[in-house]
Amino acid sequence: MKPRRAPPSEYLAGSLLLAHPSLRDENFRRSVVLLSSHDQEGAVGVVLNRPLGLPLSDVDPVFALGPLSKVPVFSGGPVHPEQLLLCAWRILPDEGGFRLHFGLDPSKAEELMAAHDLHFRAFLGYSGWSAGQLEKELEHHTWVVTGIPGDLGSYRPGEGLWRELLAGIDHEWKLLADEPDDPSAN
Repeated sequence: MKPRRAPPSEYLAGSLLLAHPSLRDENFRRSVVLLSSHDQEGAVGVVLNRPLGLPLSDVDPVFALGPLSKVPVFSGGPVHPEQLLLCAWRILPDEGGFRLHFGLDPSKAEELMAAHDLHFRAFLGYSGWSAGQLEKELEHHTWVVTGIPGDLGSYRPGEGLWRELLAGIDHEWKLLADEPDDPSAN
């Protein structure tokens, strides 16, 4: 999976943004962002690798007894961190694609729960970019854009996801992913 740089006319919805190893902003340091939308008005996504270690039932008692009670909760990003988003996705290997259900209504999420091969997550907050902001960040090499691997659901959900995806691009990215925060501690 080679990273790609997005020209301004290319929309990246359905792609992953991997934080460049030099990015130190705590909101996105070593993050993996799944972009659900991207167009001339901006972009929206959720951080996939910031698990809160809580099931949905612990975050909102409305879900305590329902089928969504055990859905894991993640920090989705710095925008509206109190807002709960329900998401599900499925890899479509025969079609070479990915189907994302973003911002699901709880009743629709329960309905989809009966479907097979869907990965469910709840997110507190999301990541957002205004018009042209993501394109500027891409020009400054803040992000590495990559496709969604067919085995995304099998990766560890924490910082290991960032390392594994970045290392999977090529040997040079693997070296950068494994680089310690403090090189003097090497």
